[in-house]
Amino acid sequence: MIKIGILGAAGYTGGELIRLLLNHPEAEIVFANSESNAGNLVSDVHEGLIGDTDLCFTDQMPFDQVDVVFFCFGHGKSEQFMKEHTIPEHVKIIDLAQDFRIKGDHDYVYGLPEINREEIVKAQHVANPGCFATCIQLALLPAANLNLLKDDVSVNAITGSTGAGQKPGATTHFSWRNNNLSIYKPFTHQHLAEIKQSLRQVQGYLDADIDFIPYRGDFARGIFCTAVVRTKAPEADIIEAYKDYYSNAAFTHYSEKAIDLKQVVNTNKAVVHCEKFGDKLLITAAIDNLLKGAVGQAVQNMNLMFGIDEKAGLRLKASAF
Repeated sequence: MIKIGILGAAGYTGGELIRLLLNHPEAEIVFANSESNAGNLVSDVHEGLIGDTDLCFTDQMPFDQVDVVFFCFGHGKSEQFMKEHTIPEHVKIIDLAQDFRIKGDHDYVYGLPEINREEIVKAQHVANPGCFATCIQLALLPAANLNLLKDDVSVNAITGSTGAGQKPGATTHFSWRNNNLSIYKPFTHQHLAEIKQSLRQVQGYLDADIDFIPYRGDFARGIFCTAVVRTKAPEADIIEAYKDYYSNAAFTHYSEKAIDLKQVVNTNKAVVHCEKFGDKLLITAAIDNLLKGAVGQAVQNMNLMFGIDEKAGLRLKASAF
């Protein structure tokens, strides 16, 4: 059994991670750390887990008892935590924040299995991709592999309210979010840097801009993305290339039909579809922001890092209705 510690276990990602790991055939949660909830039952905070576990939150961090630690902190806290604490060298780390996603003076591997699978298998430390970043990259990576990203790419993507985290805010309050729609951080979203990094990795260069407009959606979970790429390449060749690119991917699938969000909600799947209109290639992609966009992908990375079935603990049913 893989022995696991979770830091920041009381938030949305912490709760989803615990839900997955409780049903993982080769995982054992040793501790779920939350200083503000220490001593409380996990199921008192993550109420969907009532009857599933007697685990309590703890303010302790017994790193010597685990094989891997998941960081479910807010952005900017992981790097500071590493400066203030020592984790044994043999303990693997999977960080769900953005602190180590951009290549730099660290040894974290960017944890997108569709492009870095072999590096993840050998990694000691993995930086889990962002939710918008995962969906947009999976939409565009095969196009980058075809060297199609020569002009600016227009991207719109809408996310559920869980993407904003569990702490209440003005734009997550039900009365504001219900029957409402808005944009935020147009052209400046923090995930753009990791998106461009991966596209450069695959295409070899990226002179074009990714003109990304994020939307807040009137639903709890999921991301639906549309991207428009200008190209004269034949539609049939593009579709065949997309199918081939994801032919060995564990969770990313090309769909012959137009896609919808309910195909992926509550799963670790990503679905992608392409259609041409003249010289404009329309690419649509969808994921669950909390699973393939966060902890599902993190567990997928854990499976790869420990050499077990990549799909272990992740055979989840889509919420079709």
